[in-house]
Parts: sequence; structure tokens; C-alpha cells
Amino acid sequence: MTVDPFLLYGTRALEAEPVRLIAGPLSADFVNGNLRTIRHGGIEVLRAIAYIVRDRDWGTYEPALADLIVEQGSDGFSVRYSASCERPGGSRLGFSARIEAHADGRLIFDVSALSESDFETNRCGFCILHPIAGLAGSPVKVEHTDGKVVETELPLLIDPWQPFKDMRAITHQVAPGVSAECRMEGDVFEMEDQRNWSDASYKTYVRPLALPWPYVLPAGQPVRQTISLRITGSAEAAAATTGADPVRIELGEAGAKLPDVGVVIYPEDVEGALGNLSLLSKLGPQQLLLHYDPTRGHGLDALQAHAKLASAFPAKTTLECIVACTGDLDAELSGVADMVRQAGLRLNAIAVSPSVDRQSTPPGSAWPACPPLEDVYAAARRAFPDIRLGGGMFSYFTELNRKRVPAGALDFITHCTCPIVHAADDLSVMQSLEALPFITRSTRAIYGAKPYRIGPSTIAMRQNPYGGATKDNPDHQRIAMANRDPRHASLFAAAWTIGYAARVAPAGLEMLTLSGFTGPFGLLAAAGEPAEEGTPRPIFHAVQGLAALAGHTHLSVRVSDDRVAVLAGRSSAGAVTACLANLTAHDVPVDSSKLVGEAASPVAIWDGAGVRESGPGAASERLTMPAYGMARIG
Repeated sequence: MTVDPFLLYGTRALEAEPVRLIAGPLSADFVNGNLRTIRHGGIEVLRAIAYIVRDRDWGTYEPALADLIVEQGSDGFSVRYSASCERPGGSRLGFSARIEAHADGRLIFDVSALSESDFETNRCGFCILHPIAGLAGSPVKVEHTDGKVVETELPLLIDPWQPFKDMRAITHQVAPGVSAECRMEGDVFEMEDQRNWSDASYKTYVRPLALPWPYVLPAGQPVRQTISLRITGSAEAAAATTGADPVRIELGEAGAKLPDVGVVIYPEDVEGALGNLSLLSKLGPQQLLLHYDPTRGHGLDALQAHAKLASAFPAKTTLECIVACTGDLDAELSGVADMVRQAGLRLNAIAVSPSVDRQSTPPGSAWPACPPLEDVYAAARRAFPDIRLGGGMFSYFTELNRKRVPAGALDFITHCTCPIVHAADDLSVMQSLEALPFITRSTRAIYGAKPYRIGPSTIAMRQNPYGGATKDNPDHQRIAMANRDPRHASLFAAAWTIGYAARVAPAGLEMLTLSGFTGPFGLLAAAGEPAEEGTPRPIFHAVQGLAALAGHTHLSVRVSDDRVAVLAGRSSAGAVTACLANLTAHDVPVDSSKLVGEAASPVAIWDGAGVRESGPGAASERLTMPAYGMARIG
């Protein structure tokens, strides 16, 4: 059966199919001018080698390729093409690329760029991505630009800054007896830990961040860079998992309680929520996260709107409160408290963050003026003495890692994530789930057992800490830093949401927010979608399943490979329930016999066209999960 791409991705525009290139045991996928998933003997060596051009807001240009020649030989391959990027003002950057690979483990990616007129950019050059699975915390050898070689390790916990600077080459072990050296020439490179942004990679990139940006590539001055990968040694090829092999699932140990599930509510979305209270009740969230931002004109009317919803829906409430910090802190926060009382808004908690902390401070940049967080939190405590107080960052883990808050003054820590900061293709977004356990472990290493919340975390970016604004996306494309993402309306987002919850569950969160209720980050269809406006999007069913598991005891799950994500919990009565998601665009067979044996309950599979139910037995122990489909056992 052919599935409508809109159901899978929220758009009928499909990504370009990668071209698999092979040079003996070395293989790589060629996609849009760059290399992805570079393997040797079936083992991933590098996640990507990509030539990237970014604008002044760190948005990524999509270069137009021309004169493409791809040659696949018996013992190697080569690729040649030209490309260009054009700024809105009309200045144009052209470049020519050459890629060659050989069966003896050598690969070269060479690019020469030339601008016709002065070309402004935040970055122009190569980015090399090392995978994190199996490499985090492992030994590497780094050669610096002065020729000095240092034996060190890739960070296990997430490094807030650059672990390595002034790099010329980095070497790591691919497998016992096999090593890979990646050499970078043409500029000074450094590495950042991209897990900060939930990217599943360490990124080595051109031009140190301590240098000024944006900068200008002068007209008529060629810029050449070369990446050379050299793999030495030999080992037996890794056994590859095929699509025909079933994913095996088995329950493990019991852990903490699964978190409350929240939905974020913006003042402009309150009326939509009030008009859909029956669906909100069906969804069953335990928490409403009520957004309030005086820097965007929110005042008493916004709090009165929130009060109407809080009165109509019996859930816990947290006010996500931006603090302008432009004057006396006690006056500002007591003013908010007075309006909360005047509006009759019932609150269980408040989380506060200075407005300026929504903007990132990159390495080498001066920190912006901001009152001490101890003073901000103390003023909030005085203004709201009878409810719980939270803090952290309303942006991303990156900012929480770089500006570590005085947690002793808080009742809980919070931060968000976004998977499209650097790349927005389907593979990168799903791979971002791999980084989430490293984020939660790193947060726990900093803040210990402090109650911990995550969200709102959605595929689309609600604010841009790294530029002037998020990217508008009127054509519903897959673009980085976009304030709307087409996949949010699709099965893709539903699968990603279950995968997200499964990856962070071991951290013992007290609250997880992965959507709004209405609006662009919401769970209900908007005008212009094939589904009727106001009807549940696929992500509705994912969040509904997570809300039903809130308060259950988390059960760890052993999954034979990462095509399927599973979140399982045991109720106080001893019943086991599990939510499953297929994280791929292909049907995946699942052996759930051990899981079904524990749950001893019906199986429901949701593929966007409806729900298929089956009772316990052989049929429910061998499932075929459709592309980005969901299932519930129990």
C-alpha cells in the first residue's frame, strides 16, 4: 500500500534519495553535495562530511548544484560538481567540489570557493561529524596546528565549550585493529559538543568561534579547504541488521515514576483550548504550562485568559514567566503576583528566567548584562512564597550547561531542546533522540537529584537563541531554525515524541512537555491540512498515550536495535502498558512476545488511518509496525 507522504511528513515534498557509493569496505551516502553515514566494514566512522555556508543568523544556505558527475568504479568512486549560494542582497558565492575514495580506506573531499562580490557569512567551510554511540568517552589522538599531538578522550558528559581547538587532525578507533584519521586543511578547525543542542554528534568545524562573525569573504579571493579521511587496519565486517529482522523487545528493571505530561499554552491559544475542552480532557495532560512574557506585551489580559482555562480544566498549572529585568526585581515580580491574584489565576508553580538568558552567549563572546540569578530567584520567592519555584533556561540545554544556575534556590530545574538548530532533514531529527540520554545524564551530573523538568520541546523552534529570529516557513519545508515544521502535523512527529519520552524516562523527570494544545506547536489540525481543522493530529495520540502512563513505575526496556522506541510502565495495580513507535520510514517487524506476555493485554496499532486492535496471542506477539506508526500494548 502506498502511503500519502503528507500523512508521514506533513508535506508531499520528499527528501532526495541518497546515492550509496562504495570503495571496498568503505561506503558513504551522497546527499545534496555532501557525504552522510560514512562506514567501514559496516561500522559508522563519520556521521557526515559537509561543506556548509551559513548566514548571519546561523541559517544554512541550500546550494544549487550543477555539473554533477558521479563515477562508481570497481575499487572506488569519485564525485565532482559546482554549486552556488546567493544572499538576499544579491551577492553570490560559487564553489567547486571534488570527492574521491579508494578501497584502501582513503577518502578526500576538496572544495574551492570564490565569491563574485563581498559575501557575508557566519561560517563557510567544512563540518565533520563524529557519531556519539560507542565513541562518547573513548580515546582519541588530536594533532594541533602547531604539530603537537595529544592523546585524550572525547567527552562523556556534554562539554559546554569546545573540547578541542586549533585542530589539524583527529584519530579514533573504529574497531579493534582499525583506526580512522580525519585531517583538515585550509583553515583552523575546532570541535564543539553538538549534544548540547541534541545533535547526535561531535562537530569539527572551520573558523574558531572566538573570531568575529559575521565576516566577509572578499570578492575574487579563492578559499580552498580539504578533508582527508584515512582508515588503516582490518577487522571482520559488522553484522548488519536488515529490515527483515524483527526488533526484539524485553522488559528490564523498574525505575522511577514516569513524569507528568504537560502542554504549553500561549495567551493567544487559550480561546482555542476553551473551545476544545472535550478533546483536552480526552488528551488527559496532568499539567498546563502557561506562557507569560511581558517583553511581548503580555499583561493582565494574558493572565485573565490563562485563569479562564485553569478554572475550566482540572490540571496542575505552572506559569512560565519571562522576567524583563529592566528595573527593580521586587517591583517587577510582585507586580506579576498582584496581576495573578487580580486575574484569579490558580497556580501550583512558577518558573522564571531573565529575558536576556533566552539569547545564547557563544564561546569568546561577552556575557550580556543580567542581574545575578540569586537575586532574580529571591525576588520571585518573595513574590510567590506559597508555590513551587523553578528556574533554569527557557531556551536549550546548551544555555543551561554554559550558564549554570544556583539550583539551591529552586524547587526544580527546567530546560528545552530543539532538534533543528543545525539540520532539519528527517535522519538528523530522528538521530537527535540518541543525544537525549547524554543531556539528562549531564544535567543530573550538574544538579544531582533536584526535581527536573524538560520542555516545551518540539521539532519546530519557538525562539532562536543564536540569531535575530526564527525562520519563517510559509512553504512548509524542512529548514533549520524554522518556527513551523510540517512534520509536526504528521506521523513522523508522533513517533519522534514517543521516542523522546522513551529516551529521557530513565532520568526520573517530574514533568515532560512535548507540544502545545492548539496553535503551530499544538495537537489539533490547523486550516490548510488535509485533516479537518480542530481534529487531532497524529501527535495527539502519542501525547495521549504518554499522559496515560504518567505516574506509572518506569520499566527499562531492552530493544535489539534502534528502529523502534519503547516506553513501558507498571501501574500501582501491577498492570504493564507500553507505547511503541517505529522511528523509520519502512515497515518494521517486531517480536513483542516477551512484552505481550508481561502485559497480557490487547495490542492497538495506530498508523494514521485508524486503530487496529488484537487480543493476546500469536498475532499480537509478532507485530508489523508501519512507517512511523505507533502501537500500544496493555
